[in-house]
Amino acid sequence: MNDDLDVSQDLPAYPGIDMEKICLVQTTSQLAFAEEQLLQARVLGFDTESKPIFKIGQSSDGPHLIQLATTEYAFLFPILNGAQVEFATPVLKAALESKTILKVGFGLGDDNQRLLHKLGVKIAHVLDLSRALSDNRKKQMGAKRAVEKYFGQVLQKSKRVSTSNWAAESLNERQLKYAADDAQSALLVYQASPLAGKEKS
Repeated sequence: MNDDLDVSQDLPAYPGIDMEKICLVQTTSQLAFAEEQLLQARVLGFDTESKPIFKIGQSSDGPHLIQLATTEYAFLFPILNGAQVEFATPVLKAALESKTILKVGFGLGDDNQRLLHKLGVKIAHVLDLSRALSDNRKKQMGAKRAVEKYFGQVLQKSKRVSTSNWAAESLNERQLKYAADDAQSALLVYQASPLAGKEKS
């Protein structure tokens, strides 16, 4: 449980990343560019999206989208079938298993196990900001509260988008923006927080 519901709506909206800086990784040239940018970073924003489950007892085969962000770009990796898994896994594995690149995100509880199960990727050197930025174990800090605290802005978190079909063959612009902002806002919050610069510790 986080405290995102308490965020003031009187603040300006968090602008987020420009659409032209969002890269949906689907071609070899896009993958090469993603690899170049991601592996030279010291810290990456990290998140995943999965198609929501509405039936009791049904299990998720997610994640269906993996997001990694630098301060300039957000890279979105669709993981819907075996070919996409095979295509993206080498770069994702290099970044996520790196012990020198810190991965930061909010609410990462299920991500580690899902990545291991679906991709065989064992994420290393990861920091869940929900816990790291909270001074109350029972009330962890969510992404919206963190953006309000550090930037004085409101991070828009549309439930309609968050519960949309992340396993769709084609993601719409709102989904791309939502997913990219989730990952990059975590990185920017980390950089603005007292935690910044401690990635080697």
